[in-house]
Amino acid sequence: MLIDTHCHLAAADFAADRDAVAAAARAAGVARIVIPAVDAASFAEVRDCCTSHVGCVPAYGIHPLYVQQADETDLDALRGWLQRAAAGPDPPVALGEIGLDFFVAEPDVARQERFFVEQLRIARDADLPVLLHVRRSVDQVLKYLRRIRVPGGIAHAFNGSRQQAEEFIRLGFRLGFGGALTYSGSTRIRQLAASLPLASIVLETDAPDMPPAWLAGGRNTPLELPRINQVLAELRGIDASELASATAANAQSALPRLRSPD
Repeated sequence: MLIDTHCHLAAADFAADRDAVAAAARAAGVARIVIPAVDAASFAEVRDCCTSHVGCVPAYGIHPLYVQQADETDLDALRGWLQRAAAGPDPPVALGEIGLDFFVAEPDVARQERFFVEQLRIARDADLPVLLHVRRSVDQVLKYLRRIRVPGGIAHAFNGSRQQAEEFIRLGFRLGFGGALTYSGSTRIRQLAASLPLASIVLETDAPDMPPAWLAGGRNTPLELPRINQVLAELRGIDASELASATAANAQSALPRLRSPD
């Protein structure tokens, strides 16, 4: 069994063939796909995608690159949405995608941090783990996680140092690895994915983004997860089925509301 812990299947990139993409991934052994929202406008799209496709489960949050278009009422909307969704047929497994992104030119650091802090508080109050966006911001994200303790979660698309990885693990987080580890030039990511404790690793695609090496920059899909799993298994020197089982168990531990597949 494989679990894709981060996939934007509700995005417009999949509007033309979403049903086929979801079915192909499930047929290939991807039993669960976690679909995070990026802003308040996408909450309903994520919910509808999960309702329509077996194995898809939602997370709701406001992405750091979308906070410029958000306002305080969106945080209220998130609180209300989480409360209503918790009682629905597809309760959220996490709050996300949230975090900080200092890679973009001239980021509004204060605004990103304000929304991140408020969403950490919402996650804490709702007893939900978080899906973290940590691009060029690992130390700052860790600073806030020490101050506002949430019930763990996943550092998505991890690309930090060994020391930073160990601090996430100490705080109860798993680390997400995906297409980046399939590039021979991604030396640090490949070394970390190969050497960190197996219990700390989960798999993801971040589809439609972060395509693996064999897609040559094309659209990524959750169907690529089995091959990403195979690459990582080879890096770690273990059987692919062993890796799949371990990372699926890690995902379910990081996201306790992620139910076992039907």
